Amino acid sequence: MGEAYTGFADVYDLFMDEIPYGEWAAYVTGLLEKYDVSDGLVLELGCGTGTFTELLAQAGYDMIGVDNSVEMLEAAASKKEVSGADILYLGQDMREFELYGTVRAVVSVCDSMNYITEEQDLKQVFSLVNNYLDPGGVFIFDMKTPYYFKEIMGDCVLAENRDEASYIWENTYYEEEMMNEYDLTLFIRQKDGYFERYQETHLQRAYEPETVKRILEEVGLQVEAIYGELTGKVPAQDSQRIYFIARECMKDAMEKEAVDIST
Repeated sequence: MGEAYTGFADVYDLFMDEIPYGEWAAYVTGLLEKYDVSDGLVLELGCGTGTFTELLAQAGYDMIGVDNSVEMLEAAASKKEVSGADILYLGQDMREFELYGTVRAVVSVCDSMNYITEEQDLKQVFSLVNNYLDPGGVFIFDMKTPYYFKEIMGDCVLAENRDEASYIWENTYYEEEMMNEYDLTLFIRQKDGYFERYQETHLQRAYEPETVKRILEEVGLQVEAIYGELTGKVPAQDSQRIYFIARECMKDAMEKEAVDIST
């Protein structure tokens, strides 16, 4: 996953101010309630600067946020100081995260799972999720689609100029590998008024929904639904972001089997 979001962490929220976090939070909390998680402990993987984590905390969930970027977590901690939210932030790699116990649900948004670029690593993440879910717990996450990377983002250049910072975002999509490379150049205003230049390279992988479904099932998670963005419908051919909803289904059966054996 590399060292993505180091320099960018300082201005992430500035440039992400158009992301509909409120809509996403309403949608995800609706899904959580639909699948019987209306309160309790919820883990967010790839929590970044904590904007979405804060919204779920406001909705009444006891939140844990995991992210691999120290800089992003520092921004999240600053927000927590202002809001007073009772959120536990952990600096961990999603592929190796550890918790003290199980949680009622795991969520991940803003295509964090696309940053897991190897199938085996994605399987490891899903296996850990399955391990740390309560019996019958729910896993909800989104992913950008192959259509998005190939038709929308691939081989385009984005740029934005603001008083505090500017960026140039160059994209290259490698269709055979289903990999998108982001070369990001940032110019961030310093306290003395001068701009400092930062460069980062990010990689995201596109996954076919069938592949993700197979990996979820291989680790023992039951796929409940796959929806197009902010809908309750099957994704369309041109869906740019899709949501997966999976449920832990093995622990109750194992506990029942253990009871049957003991009796």
